[in-house]
Amino acid sequence: MAAKQPPPLMKKHSQTDLVSRLKTRKILGVGGEDDDGEVHRSKISQVLGNEIKFAVREPLGLRVWQLVSAIMFSGVAIMALTFPDQLYDAIFDEESVSSSKTPIRLYGGALLSISLIMWNALYTAEKVIIRWTLLMEACYFTVQFLVTTVSLVENSRIATGAMLLLVSRALFILISIYYYYQVGRRPKKV
Repeated sequence: MAAKQPPPLMKKHSQTDLVSRLKTRKILGVGGEDDDGEVHRSKISQVLGNEIKFAVREPLGLRVWQLVSAIMFSGVAIMALTFPDQLYDAIFDEESVSSSKTPIRLYGGALLSISLIMWNALYTAEKVIIRWTLLMEACYFTVQFLVTTVSLVENSRIATGAMLLLVSRALFILISIYYYYQVGRRPKKV
């Protein structure tokens, strides 16, 4: 008796069979909308989450403010490191004592360190890092505002450079706090 030849195998092309593909996606739980109204393309994106919803919606002008801050911190730091007497003279309208060079240079070193943080924050998209940088900036400007105010009251003289510094620091505090809260705000669902 001759062996009966099996019929040629017919492969089921589940990739092209629309009904089969839809049933598979239904079993996996992908393709439909979830509770947040998002449509997941794969089980991996459903489990890991959609990175688009974690993207920061940046307030208008945030990156410009970060750039201006980084340039400003770097400029004052370099000036404090290289020309401490001129920086002191420009702010307080009086000659500095020769022993005051070291504290001003230390101030310049601290500002240079802060400016490095500012430059790195300019290139990040992470919301937490941007917020911490803005908070650091607001705290720095607040401390500088308070220290300058106390120094002016103790010396009982008002210098034009110091008043300009106070007004600019108050403005910088407001801008930094504004962006801090704007970056931290939850986006509205559309």
